[in-house]
Amino acid sequence: MKFELPPLPYETDILEPQISKRTIELHHGKHHQEYVTNLNNLTIGTKFENADLETIIMVAAGPVFNNASQIWNHSFYFESLSQADDNKLKGPFVKIINANFGSVQFCKDTFIKAASSLFGSGWVWLAWNPKGSIEIIQEYNAGNPLRNGLIPLLACDVWEHSYYLDYQNRRSEYLIAFWSLINWQIVEKRYNNARK
Repeated sequence: MKFELPPLPYETDILEPQISKRTIELHHGKHHQEYVTNLNNLTIGTKFENADLETIIMVAAGPVFNNASQIWNHSFYFESLSQADDNKLKGPFVKIINANFGSVQFCKDTFIKAASSLFGSGWVWLAWNPKGSIEIIQEYNAGNPLRNGLIPLLACDVWEHSYYLDYQNRRSEYLIAFWSLINWQIVEKRYNNARK
């Protein structure tokens, strides 16, 4: 299987001004593409040559895992975002968030705190635990909650390449901007699919 860079679900300028066109072009077109290129080179002639990303994430280690997971993580991240015009958390999913976190505000604050306090590079996830709860998870480097039996609902990239051009070292400002871009319809759809 030859891995390919998934296209963005929107134009590169659609997330402005929160995330600039230049950041998206570099993040998707360069960094995301590099993981795809690396994985194709790393898997030639190996047992992973015809495996899908989820299988590789669950069983691989080292560079093969890192690049496969980064492809999956980035695709998931980009799919989670949309224009900030109408991205308020609303409808039935508000009750689900309230049941898990007490309030939407507490969920937001906890998520942003987790992303702000993650040392170095990595990801912060909203994930469904099949035991019945939604959790906020920190993962370092290329970490993915799938490896722990959790089902991702939302991913925030806190590698510097996701925000440095726009925010430099002001990660907290990026995180507030990120929260305004979350496509909650997608998150809710993932939650509903996870519970089937």
